[in-house]
Amino acid sequence: MLVMTVIGRDRPGLVDSLAGLIVERGGNWLESRMSRLGGQFAGILRVEVPEEEEKRLVADLKQLDARGLSVIVNPDEHNPVSEGRLSLLEIIGQDRPGIVRQISRALVNHGVNVEDLQTECASAAMSGETLFKARATLSIPESCDAARLRQELEKIASDLIVEISLAELPLEKS
Repeated sequence: MLVMTVIGRDRPGLVDSLAGLIVERGGNWLESRMSRLGGQFAGILRVEVPEEEEKRLVADLKQLDARGLSVIVNPDEHNPVSEGRLSLLEIIGQDRPGIVRQISRALVNHGVNVEDLQTECASAAMSGETLFKARATLSIPESCDAARLRQELEKIASDLIVEISLAELPLEKS
């Protein structure tokens, strides 16, 4: 299995170029996160491909660079699902530099891993001011003092004048 990051000037056909090469080498597209950001197309994806076809696929993907799509390929070092509790962190408030930095610093200080992060800046409906919004899935280790983490996040929220919510996600049924 391979994990790859892709970036290039956005235009129709980029996903099709990737998908075509993967299928030609007997691969299967397993999961991805892709988006248009600032005129660029960026994404990360994980594919399964027969071992004997991996080198050929990597060579094929490098050829996309000539067409404006940079692809970086890494082996999938699939780790088992983290043993921590999954929680959802949501942040909303007036945009200002440093929000992500302060929150991420608090999380790392408590041993929390960010599993997924989505952020955006949007215009507020009534005032027109720029709002920062973030939604993150976190893996909180059993050793983490959740009350202290919550307290630290609430202090940051107060200092930055943003709203923060942290809620444990229900366990997925197997």
